[in-house]
Amino acid sequence: MNHKFAAQLYTVREELKTGIRPIFKTLKEMGWAGVQISALPKDYDKNEVALALKENDLQAAGMHVSFDRLKNDLAGVLQEVDLYGTKDIILPFIQKDSRTSERYVEIKKLLNDISSNHPDYRVSYHNHDFEFDIEIEGQDGLHYLLDPHDGNQILAEIDVYWIKKAGFDPLEFIGPYANRMPIIHLKDMTSDSSQTFAEVGTGVIDFVPILQWGEANGIEWYAVEQDICERPPLESLEISLKNLQKFAKEISNQEVR
Repeated sequence: MNHKFAAQLYTVREELKTGIRPIFKTLKEMGWAGVQISALPKDYDKNEVALALKENDLQAAGMHVSFDRLKNDLAGVLQEVDLYGTKDIILPFIQKDSRTSERYVEIKKLLNDISSNHPDYRVSYHNHDFEFDIEIEGQDGLHYLLDPHDGNQILAEIDVYWIKKAGFDPLEFIGPYANRMPIIHLKDMTSDSSQTFAEVGTGVIDFVPILQWGEANGIEWYAVEQDICERPPLESLEISLKNLQKFAKEISNQEVR
């Protein structure tokens, strides 16, 4: 399972401004098998990113791409994901002024069109908790976008923290997305009243059954993202990785018995 652990680069968005290649090197030395491309500096060079992946033997666990870029620069997006050696394109967020039923319908159509017209790629949506605040065609926004019926081709990239934040059990929630979720987002939640972000394995979410479910239901990457860290972000990522490796070992030992 260790070969499926990826660091989501949004976690180290500030550190990346000091140099992409050194941060990738640090992540590889830490033990990460991959990185999920996101939150790169505004003036980043995609060839430098590709070089940083190659020289550190890191895999690209998909790329987060804004709605505007998917709509207006799809050719550039496809060229970039090809350069990084991934086929996963993920819409990570819906801007606040776009959280209307009309825009959700537009987003669902665009993502399905991309998937239909470019079958060599996989298109997913990454959730927060605001999707539950809107209703479209009798469903909340997240279930509407990810509905596995009627030929919908949008895959899930469930973020277990935000599912917990919205009041659901993450393990129960991911059930319908078996073999429709190549990448899952892992982050923990503190046990105090703030319910803020925490390193994996230090909060209230039980990750062992989620990992077991993932291994049985098509998860290819476990991407760790921590939006805000109380310690240096690289230190937070290291804590999360060590705990994930510990959980993976526990699961492996259980399977051998």
